[in-house]
Amino acid sequence: MGTSFDMMGILPFAAMIVVVYFIMLRPQQQKVKMHQNMIANLRRGDRVVTSGGLIGTVSKIVSDKEVQLEIADDIRVRHVKGHITEVLAKTDPINLNESIDSISSKDNFNNAIVKRTSTTKSKMTRKAPANRATGK
Repeated sequence: MGTSFDMMGILPFAAMIVVVYFIMLRPQQQKVKMHQNMIANLRRGDRVVTSGGLIGTVSKIVSDKEVQLEIADDIRVRHVKGHITEVLAKTDPINLNESIDSISSKDNFNNAIVKRTSTTKSKMTRKAPANRATGK
């Protein structure tokens, strides 16, 4: 007795594989591709959200796998790029050729450059700890 190969028996399994691919695997691949594109296009000044929920500004790209985030004034942490989940605000690149052409004189050019040297950060003063016995 010979057994014959029945194509109709394999058809439901093949249909399930196709459905799983288009419902689960393909959207996940697209999501990973978009995340890799977002990570590759990170720049200094971008506001980002990490997987732990911290919101910070990219202050430095340390390497292709690490960034330095400023999460508060003068508080910087190093963070793995792969754990950045979202970019809240993207900085626009400055095209210096257009900026220089649009400014006619040297005085206007110097006024157009924003310098942060005039802003000073106030130093926090620390109060001495209170005396536990008197509360003062």
